Amino acid sequence: MSRTRRRSAALLSLALLALPGIPGIAHATPNPSSWQADLSTVDNDDVNVRSEGGALTLAEHHPATLGTGTEGYLLLPERTLDRPVNRISAEITANTPDGAAVEVDVRGRTGGDDWTEWLPAGADPALLPQPVTSVQTRLTLHAAAAFPRLDQVRFTADEIPAARTALAAAPRTYRVFGTREGLVGGTTANGHVITARDHFVSFPSGKSLSPKGTGTYTARVCRTDNSRCEYAPVWEKGPWNIKDDYWNPSAERQMWKDLPQGKPEAQAAYQDGYHGGRDDSGRKVGNPAGIDIADGTFWDGLKLTDNAWVNVTYLWTGSGPTGVVTTAGDPLNVRASASTSAAIKGFAANYAQVIVECYVEGDSVTGPLGTSRIWDRIGPGHYISDTYLKTGSNSPVAPKCT
Repeated sequence: MSRTRRRSAALLSLALLALPGIPGIAHATPNPSSWQADLSTVDNDDVNVRSEGGALTLAEHHPATLGTGTEGYLLLPERTLDRPVNRISAEITANTPDGAAVEVDVRGRTGGDDWTEWLPAGADPALLPQPVTSVQTRLTLHAAAAFPRLDQVRFTADEIPAARTALAAAPRTYRVFGTREGLVGGTTANGHVITARDHFVSFPSGKSLSPKGTGTYTARVCRTDNSRCEYAPVWEKGPWNIKDDYWNPSAERQMWKDLPQGKPEAQAAYQDGYHGGRDDSGRKVGNPAGIDIADGTFWDGLKLTDNAWVNVTYLWTGSGPTGVVTTAGDPLNVRASASTSAAIKGFAANYAQVIVECYVEGDSVTGPLGTSRIWDRIGPGHYISDTYLKTGSNSPVAPKCT
């Protein structure tokens, strides 16, 4: 039987966290910012949803996204607030019959093209890792046995006392099992239609899902001997689970909080019989995969011939100046040094957002962004011409390599 739910996200009462050597304790905002989501506009960065009488529903005849059941989402425009916030609550009015669900996620811009991960703002508010003045929200509709209808969402944002800690300088890296994505012609969770020899990756969590045509969340995927790597955007959810952000500390994981950081639930289920050997939807786990790899990344970027263990660096978990790889579509060669004749160490896919560690001067290159002798080091022994990297500056954004 259908039922109408009205869920109000209660504000958390968090004690002030006082840590030695960490300055910048915030003060609560007396007048929170509030706004209502516009559910009437659906455009190209939205997936499998439509507006109907001012409410948001799934587009029933749109090709289903890959994975279990049917889902779609509305990506709302970035919103600039008049004060820093780190807590966002969502008050939802929705019709969710059995077998249907509505989820709200938020993220904050931390500078330039850098964002926090997507965080759920459901029964509890989303608490961002640092105060921000620009936020974006994503409304996801799920249908397993019935279709939901989202009638209204109202957001409230403020700042609560919390220690302002910096992100770790180095992004997290874990060794996980990788499987080939395939599924050419299918539609990913962010609305991308998979092409032959495509270049992207997939993780089992929506926290790292880049909007269509962006690489806000990008991974460096390498063979275990690091002989070949590719920097590829995250455009899909899976394998197996869809709420397993295993690269985060156990206490912060959306599910499976009793597993060690860096160990995917599918790996624990397959190797150790964890959760009865099943994933979050009850399927028997058939391999320990923690990443799906699109065909082009798999065959051409990494030159793999079969599913294999890989070293994965989750670049958005690090800090430092970043740039977005800009090509005509084909992936960019990553070189061993600042020379067009240097050994090719792999690829950087179009849209990939990479960390710029430092720069050197090398061969002159003419690319989409001009002509320059500047080359950026984006990883250990990995160099690309600055003329293919959109950094928002005509000058180097990182120090010179030493």
